[in-house]
Amino acid sequence: MIRCNWCEGDTFYESYHDNVWGNPVYDDTKLFEFLTLEGAQAGLSWITILRRQESYKEAFDYYDLQKITAYDEDKIESLMHNEKIIRNRLKIMSVVKNANAVLQIQKEYGSFSEFLWAYVDHKPILNHFNSMEDVPAETELSKQISKDLKKRGFSFVGPTIIYAYMQAIGMVNDHISSCFLHKD
Repeated sequence: MIRCNWCEGDTFYESYHDNVWGNPVYDDTKLFEFLTLEGAQAGLSWITILRRQESYKEAFDYYDLQKITAYDEDKIESLMHNEKIIRNRLKIMSVVKNANAVLQIQKEYGSFSEFLWAYVDHKPILNHFNSMEDVPAETELSKQISKDLKKRGFSFVGPTIIYAYMQAIGMVNDHISSCFLHKD
């Protein structure tokens, strides 16, 4: 079985590749979860964050937006002492900030999913790359989404983070052409 080479050799990573990466996600809670994880990943390896995915769910109240927007300084301090997540104040504060921004988008568009998926006419972009070296770190679309999210008050949503996010939530399918998950 041929996979994209970035995950080979680690069963945890292979499972993520096989069952999650590139699969379309439409659930607002899951979309917010992946946005949080991608923001936490900035400057770190994805596997570092992926191995903490369950800890992030617990730490951030299973991504309940209403609870997150009500976090006070005591809650932020408790998160800063939580060794199971990345203890970076800016990244933690971005989760609160982004939760507020998602709630505003839900009011305006009905769902975060509707807002995001409209960028691709509600259909994943299927790329045809022969190697992971061909896969871009960012695209014009990820730059546009990043710019739009920043205008709406989001943080940790630069174009590179957003492109990785688009891959994780299946807005783009970047499985290389030889990967068993590449779709024609």
